[in-house]
Formats: sequence, C-alpha cells, structure tokens
Amino acid sequence: MGIIDHISDMFEITSTRKSKRKPMQTVTIKVKMDCDGCERRVTNAVSSIKGVTSVDVSRKQSRVTVSGNVEPKTVLNKVQSTGKRAEFWPYVEYNLVSYPYAPGAYDKKAPSGYVRDVPQAFQTPNTPTERLISMFSDENPNACQIM
Repeated sequence: MGIIDHISDMFEITSTRKSKRKPMQTVTIKVKMDCDGCERRVTNAVSSIKGVTSVDVSRKQSRVTVSGNVEPKTVLNKVQSTGKRAEFWPYVEYNLVSYPYAPGAYDKKAPSGYVRDVPQAFQTPNTPTERLISMFSDENPNACQIM
C-alpha cells in the first residue's frame, strides 16, 4: 500500500447530503383501453409525471409500460385518475413458469404467451426433482428404490 492510498484512507470524504432522486425503473400497468381517445388520455396523464423518460402503450395487450425516475404507486394513481381501472401487471411470460396450469396461474383473459403471476406456478428452490427421477429405472425394473 502506497503513501497516497494511506493518506486517502485517513481523509475519506463522506457526503451527508441525502439524494432525493428516485431510482431509474420500469413500471408495467394493466389498463383496459377501448379506443384511441382512451390511449391518448392515459399516455398524456402518464407523460405529465415528473421523471418519466418513456411511455409505451399497447392497447391490444391492455398494457402501459413507463420508464424513468418514478414511483410505481404514483404512476398507478395517475392512470386511475383518468377514470380507468388499473392494476400492476399481474402476468409473467409463459416460458418463465415451471407449472403454467397450476391453480390460479392459467387465465383466459391473459394476453397470448402470458400466465398469471402466482407462487404455485414457480418451482420452489431445493426441490428433490432429480432424486425422484432417478428412483425408477426402465432398464432394470427390479432396481426400484421404494421397495
């Protein structure tokens, strides 16, 4: 360790000023939109929030994606102030789920390629799947470990 490193460790400068800036994040909200007017109203309402960098509206999937330095609850409240029923995006992609037909996961109203985000649909960590698969052997039926 050099002398400069030693001196810089001794006189470390810390800032006591707290940052009021919100972190950069993406918020996805489900909003039922029927026409261009609904889409325009939601886009204008969300765009007026301070810190929003981009707004992506998909009327076909009933989805609004907002990126920027915003709070998710603020975005949800702003969308609801337009008179539309809104909720946080309740779906995940179909290929990310272990059990897509678990109770509560399969939703007929979900966009294609998505299922509802429920804990039963995901595989729990440390499950003994490999151990159960190797218990039975098709080559040697007498090697069953259960008996």
